[in-house]
Amino acid sequence: MNLSILITPVIQAAILVNVMLIGAAYMVLAERKVAAWIQNRIGPNRVGPWGLFQSFADVFKLYLKEDIVPAAADKTFHSMAPVISIAVAITAYAIIPWMDNVNIGGTTYTLSMAPNMDVALLVMLAMTSVGVYGIALAGWSSNNKYSLMGGLRSTAQMISYELSMGLSAVGVLMICGSLNLVDIIRYQTEHGWNVFYQPLAFVIFLVTALAETNRAPFDLPEAEPELVGGYHTEYASMKFGLLYLAEYANILASSAIMAVLFLGGWDLIPFVDEIALMGLAPDSLPAVLIGHAALAGKAALLVFVFIWIRWSLPRFRYDQLMNLGWKVLLPLSLANITITGIVLLLMK
Repeated sequence: MNLSILITPVIQAAILVNVMLIGAAYMVLAERKVAAWIQNRIGPNRVGPWGLFQSFADVFKLYLKEDIVPAAADKTFHSMAPVISIAVAITAYAIIPWMDNVNIGGTTYTLSMAPNMDVALLVMLAMTSVGVYGIALAGWSSNNKYSLMGGLRSTAQMISYELSMGLSAVGVLMICGSLNLVDIIRYQTEHGWNVFYQPLAFVIFLVTALAETNRAPFDLPEAEPELVGGYHTEYASMKFGLLYLAEYANILASSAIMAVLFLGGWDLIPFVDEIALMGLAPDSLPAVLIGHAALAGKAALLVFVFIWIRWSLPRFRYDQLMNLGWKVLLPLSLANITITGIVLLLMK
């Protein structure tokens, strides 16, 4: 048996999990820093230079806290819910093509966990839907009415907004003609970024991503004035930490998938073959690293937009949230598909 077949995925998975967890931890720090900047405060600046180790101190503190489980809770599902939430986030990271294939010494290496998956876009949308199971189980298993209401709200919110999210991605599918995320990126490197052809779909996807990740102004499942803390009211220690990290991991995954679908993925400049201008081979290590930095930079910029929106807009009422999903975003996404189809038909 060829051990490389077994060892390579294990190494890739270990790198993926650690990068994801570290990235989510630093996103928490970024949120606190940006919030402080918006509110004209200093923010965390005590643990390490410029407060860079604050998130690690918070994780260490959570490890030391007592794990309290309510006596009437379903202990099995109460423990499983955070694991399901973080596992779905990790799976989403494995599907995103963070880098193109690289040629080193005449051998082509695949740096993504799931390279050239023909139905990657479909799997990504499916994984975002599965993520609600962790939240719903967390709310139900806590045997707390506030937690249950938070889980039910999250489920209704997910059903309402995932339809518009999927339909907004259909326009990209119609243009690129593939569910393969790598093919979608390569199409954009040749024809320009999809955001120029699908601006409405990009806005719809951004709004629905905010709702799918339970971010303000769509954070009704954990609305403190009404539900205390929502689905994670009865969680403590690292179980709460996993739910918290899963939220930020999903934000980064949503930002990365938006960068892939609409902002050219690892393409640095739209309508320009910058790799050829620099005299680099497309599969050379410098070119691949430049592409990876471009995708990571776009994802980071979208994460900043998520944070910016949270600290700028007030929370919606629940009826406003439902009306926006069913009466505004759904008709707009259907109209976008219709217009895209007509344009593509006329261009033939």
